[in-house]
Amino acid sequence: MAATDFKDYYAVLGLNKTASAEEIKKTYRRLARKYHPDLNPGDQQAEARFKEINEAYEVLSDSSKRQKYDRFGQYWQQADRAGQAWGGTGARTGFDDFEFGRYGSFDEFINELLGRFGTQGGPSNRSSNYNYRSGTGSSYNSGFSGFGDVGSGFGTQASSTTGDREATLALSFAEAFNGTQKRLSLGAETITVRIPPGAKPGSKIRLKGKGQYDPYSRLRGDLYLKVNLNAHPFFQFDGETLVCEIPITPDEAVLGTKADVPTPDGLVTMNVPAGIKSGQTLRLRGKGWVEPSGNRGDLLVRVAVTLPTSPSAAERTAYEQVRAARSTDPRSHLKSIRL
Repeated sequence: MAATDFKDYYAVLGLNKTASAEEIKKTYRRLARKYHPDLNPGDQQAEARFKEINEAYEVLSDSSKRQKYDRFGQYWQQADRAGQAWGGTGARTGFDDFEFGRYGSFDEFINELLGRFGTQGGPSNRSSNYNYRSGTGSSYNSGFSGFGDVGSGFGTQASSTTGDREATLALSFAEAFNGTQKRLSLGAETITVRIPPGAKPGSKIRLKGKGQYDPYSRLRGDLYLKVNLNAHPFFQFDGETLVCEIPITPDEAVLGTKADVPTPDGLVTMNVPAGIKSGQTLRLRGKGWVEPSGNRGDLLVRVAVTLPTSPSAAERTAYEQVRAARSTDPRSHLKSIRL
């Protein structure tokens, strides 16, 4: 039986492993009556459920089969056959020294027992959706795809039959810019992942050997963490470039000014040239995001001319004087527009 074919018979009946024989019998009768095909004509789901219930009861109602199932889990039938074959020759089986639930397939258990393949593929934790090896405390230094492989470490999707998996990892702007460590729970396994400085939206971190177990190659695939950045009130990304927007007043747009602009590592003073238009972009070189090389990218600063919503009497008078003194008509070219 393949690892993916394993059925938890206790879960099928809605019981735990401590259930008594009488509880198993009563539960089976109730469920069998509920899902019996005669009471659910044409309902294929009910029919499939009825077959599962009967399969589970066949094993759990037999004390001998249940004992083997409780001991060997998904490999109780294979282990029984192997034990009979080896025991019949007078050889000691040694099953007491193994935890069958740690293995992704029965072949993998046999390989480790006989020492033919060493730890190839690694034992798997069957209780995990990813079939990860059990244990805690693993630590990985991570890099980003496109900038070289990682040495060895997160809703998920299967990318192929190789066992590779992809999941998302949410970071704040500060965590992504400065780098951070994240503890991730992968089923029964907890690992610490070191995120280097400079993660961007869509960056992928490859963790070797932390994907799903591939029953064909007996190897675990890789886990790819796709970085998402939580929204920031000031900064955002335009493609690969960090951008922001600052407001300026009409007089600053006309006359030019010096404006303090936040950057990822503090305020800098930027020259705003006279005559700038709303929506134009200025570049602060070396004040943007951290690159994989360790250098800094540029920060693009969009300028938004902001009008006063409640001008004072003095401001209104000044604007009236500007209007009276204005020498150009910005809409003069529109007079010649025709269909």
